Amino acid sequence: MKFREAAKQPDLADSLEVTLFADTSSTARKTETAQLLRALDDVAQRRKLEVGSRDDGESVSSISFQSGSRTTHSVTIRFVEQPQSARKENLSGDAPRLAIILDDFGSDRAAPSRVFAMPYPLTISILPNHEHSKDIADEALRRGYQVMLHLPMQSIANESPEKEELRPGMSSAQVQAMLGEMIESVPNAVGVNNHQGSQATSDTALMNELMPALRNLNLFYVDSRTTAATVAYDTAQRDGVPTAFRNVPFLDDVQDASAIRKQLQLALRGAKEKKSAVAIGHPHPATLTALRNFLPAVRANGVRLVFASELVR
Repeated sequence: MKFREAAKQPDLADSLEVTLFADTSSTARKTETAQLLRALDDVAQRRKLEVGSRDDGESVSSISFQSGSRTTHSVTIRFVEQPQSARKENLSGDAPRLAIILDDFGSDRAAPSRVFAMPYPLTISILPNHEHSKDIADEALRRGYQVMLHLPMQSIANESPEKEELRPGMSSAQVQAMLGEMIESVPNAVGVNNHQGSQATSDTALMNELMPALRNLNLFYVDSRTTAATVAYDTAQRDGVPTAFRNVPFLDDVQDASAIRKQLQLALRGAKEKKSAVAIGHPHPATLTALRNFLPAVRANGVRLVFASELVR
């Protein structure tokens, strides 16, 4: 959901994007779309809005609502396939859950293709304003993966910073403007985690500006915990932003398949001991090799693989 109307641009329409995971026939999809549109129409009538334009496609439908001649809302409904292992599993409802976030997508076009060859509910976190950021975000959604914005933030060492990143001392207006611009380059993002950020996430004033901006965009936040001094998770909780944090070791600080397999086993053990775990890795060749061997065994160990959004609260 994006609230786009502003004092300087009062005619911008707010937008709502609805993604439905489905493995159904064309007829069933049309029925589900009709049900959703009827519900939206009921809300519109209560708000004295009228239906504007409408376009029904095979996998994407859109409809707009207006007040008089001004379009106030634009709604897009997408049907995407659900990754095979995200479908109904023979696991109890209270089975331990593990979310795996893969960071740093955006520049390498080959890496996401290797990830998409693994039919599991992995969460893809994409750096903004890179050559392929938007394309990867669009394809990830189409293939049924969850998309996050990998939000650049200043680190203490400030090694290899992005061209734009959140830094201590930024005003609320600056944070909102930068976040809004970055979200535009990673469409379909439903949440955010920090890229680097050891300096930024430990700065209370900056986190106090960031969390309301995330809440206004209906985005959740996952603290990558790149420093023990982080205040990001606590600030998100206080400000009502759905949140979680990485609670098992990074998967691939050592880029060796054998070492990564050991980290994956630690993540699995962490999920069992804590009932849920958030693990973070990167699309290095060694990481993807280890994942290909590891993912099929997760369910056999009584653990459910889930998207990151299922572990925020």
